[in-house]
Amino acid sequence: MAEKYVSCEVNEQSVTITKEIIDGLMETVRNLYLCDDIPWVIGYSGGKDSTATLQLVWLAISELPKEQLNKQVHIINTDTMVESPVISKWVQTSLQTMNDAAVEQELPFVTHRLTPAMDNTFWVNFIGRGYPFPRKKLRWCTDRLKIQPVNTFVKEKIAEHGEIIMVLGTRKAESARRAKTMAYYEKKRVRELLSPNQSMVNELVFSPLEDWSDNDVWAFLMQYKNPWGYSNKELLTLYRGATADNECPMMVEKGLPSCGKSRFGCWVCTMVAQDKSMEAMISNDEEKAWMTPLLEFRNKFGDEEHDRERRSFRKMAGYLEGSYKQLHHGPYKKEVREGWLCELLGIQKEINENGPEEFANLELITIPELRNIRRIWVLDKHEFDDSLPRIYQEVTGKKFDDPEWITLETFKSEEWNILREVVEELYPDEELAFEMAYSLIDIENHSNSLNQRKGISDSLERCIQRTFYKNEDDATEFYLNQVSRKKELGGKYNEKALDSSYDDLMGDEEDDIDEDCER
Repeated sequence: MAEKYVSCEVNEQSVTITKEIIDGLMETVRNLYLCDDIPWVIGYSGGKDSTATLQLVWLAISELPKEQLNKQVHIINTDTMVESPVISKWVQTSLQTMNDAAVEQELPFVTHRLTPAMDNTFWVNFIGRGYPFPRKKLRWCTDRLKIQPVNTFVKEKIAEHGEIIMVLGTRKAESARRAKTMAYYEKKRVRELLSPNQSMVNELVFSPLEDWSDNDVWAFLMQYKNPWGYSNKELLTLYRGATADNECPMMVEKGLPSCGKSRFGCWVCTMVAQDKSMEAMISNDEEKAWMTPLLEFRNKFGDEEHDRERRSFRKMAGYLEGSYKQLHHGPYKKEVREGWLCELLGIQKEINENGPEEFANLELITIPELRNIRRIWVLDKHEFDDSLPRIYQEVTGKKFDDPEWITLETFKSEEWNILREVVEELYPDEELAFEMAYSLIDIENHSNSLNQRKGISDSLERCIQRTFYKNEDDATEFYLNQVSRKKELGGKYNEKALDSSYDDLMGDEEDDIDEDCER
């Protein structure tokens, strides 16, 4: 299957794996598979590490007699629904190929595409609820989009079988932090090669590539044919295209350069200053220029310098909080959320109509997500003008399909516009007067029966407490006076709120937003 591979020194990194090492690993995989009835779950992202891990397991298990293949191996892929379209298409096709190959080869592999709950996706939180874009002190996306879907699946399998073995492509060479974490859990192994999961009881982790380098991974992928019939050379081409200089410095075979440091992920990711992989893809391949609007949109909403002005000066639940004599800003304002939805739908339409044929049906945002956003805007935020169907039809030219929506006939966009005109005429200097008016009306409108009026007084009072400020200056003065009174009376107070020694609020105000998002 593969010739003996000799270790070679290239770019200060060597290929250390040999045919003997790989054969030994495959034997280890087979022994682990046969030693108990605990089901296996393999994480597959479509990247080089998860591909190499799955390939190793597939090749190993395929050599077992059919009568010994008594337990399923679940292949899970977490689709965040904001993956790079090119990578997402690659992964979806790969999963289908795996299913077909497993049936043809009579192997116990079965694939699962995991997605976030439709009321908890990136766009539902970002455009719907108005969560600030993710950043170091506000990384709300990873748990909701990746961890929760996997944990839900794993918990179901644990409930069914008692425990599971998770097979991952994690490697110590990925980073110093990863190496330290893996070394720590090595010491806690409950039995040979299986480490406990730090966050999930009854889940054991097997990392067969833990000591491999990037070059080892590419050497294995290039020297061993993909067993489910996909092209590892095409995978390498994807990595090569996502490298800034369009080059891959280490040769594992003539004409086959390694691109070990390229990384793929969500096209909306703002955890890094630049999306270098997408930039490189567009720069290296004219046929991928259609993705340019995605990159520009990501850079636009990820502009931290101008982000504060796009957000309400109140937190998600309407209360005030601050430091250094300034308020911490909360969710995005209505007009900002609507503007981003309009732009996103416009990009989607442009790609569908003028992009590559294979992306003619690409959904950057799905109909179920749009339905959830509509409910948040109208029911939670009291925006009874119900603007989403109008925005959708204006941009796409299609009527918005939402058969389960129950329309309240009392107040609609016409009444919304009249109310806004009247409030702006009577109270031109009161920034929140219109929000107070439409929120109070909507609360009353949804409590028009005796059964629904329980607690309405509290709801109306909370609404007034959130919106009685004239503007941000008025709210800031109110908040600082409140903190000062607590200090004078000897109560517990926020010391940072009265500290004027720090002018740049950008790095400090995010500390508690994630907690606030849950309220």
